[in-house]
Amino acid sequence: MTTCTPSHTQHDWRSEFKRLEGAYAPATMKSYYADVSAFVAWCEANHQDPFPACVDTVCAFLEADAVEHVPNSVRRRLYAIRKIHQLLRLPDPTWDEEINLTFRRIRRRKTSRPKQAKGLTRDYLDRFLAAQPDTPWGLRNRAMLSLGYDLLTRRSELVALSTDDINPRSDGTLRVLIRRSKADQAGLGRIAFTSKRTGRLIADWLDWRGPDIGPLFCPIYQGVAVERSLSDTTVKRLIKTAARQAGLDPEDIEDFSGHSMRVGAAQDLLKAGHDTVAIMRAGGWKSVNVLARYLELAEHNVWQ
Repeated sequence: MTTCTPSHTQHDWRSEFKRLEGAYAPATMKSYYADVSAFVAWCEANHQDPFPACVDTVCAFLEADAVEHVPNSVRRRLYAIRKIHQLLRLPDPTWDEEINLTFRRIRRRKTSRPKQAKGLTRDYLDRFLAAQPDTPWGLRNRAMLSLGYDLLTRRSELVALSTDDINPRSDGTLRVLIRRSKADQAGLGRIAFTSKRTGRLIADWLDWRGPDIGPLFCPIYQGVAVERSLSDTTVKRLIKTAARQAGLDPEDIEDFSGHSMRVGAAQDLLKAGHDTVAIMRAGGWKSVNVLARYLELAEHNVWQ
């Protein structure tokens, strides 16, 4: 183990953090900022220097953080500490072998699997759509739910869609360009297609909303569409509210999340006979391991 030597040097890490803007997705920026803030707060509470941090300090922080967080969250904290040291052009302690050993001990202690979001499958989707009120909010929410399911979108992808990304086709379906995603930081995008029902729901929403608003989905204030994008947290609230409106049990409502449309659509594709490669292409997955977790429950139903 290394010996920590106080630096007594103040580093304005928040100013340096702004250099990440435009290079990372807003959600990644938000996570990094929260993780570095947690590390700095822990260092202050324990009379340790956060910058540059010594190996002992980082190891102690990771051990403390693992008491309340799963290993994946602890790993993300480690990446944030690494990134801020790089931005500050300080010696990076995170590559030391003692860090690796500490994290391996944390991972072996916590062997529980990540909680999987409940899949918003076609059966649930039909119930959620039917439960929406005949109001402007109901028009928007029906369109969001149906489109998110058809496109297997992440919540950030859904709220980032613009009106120009939607192109009607002669058969009543839509051709959609998903320009940027978590797995596509270069912004090459992917093309996806919708059902006729989604085409009708999007048309109904746009007829009410009007043609002069950039974001496809926007807030509604006092019955008027507002020229502004929705936040990705809106998607999670929408799904849970729709589950409540559909009369689901509180336990089921709790299991739904912002990923539920993506999970449920992937499960339905598997049950319909599509192979893993086709599902990965439809949802823009790069890792088969992540997709495999989404499909576990669907596979159980397929072979019953």
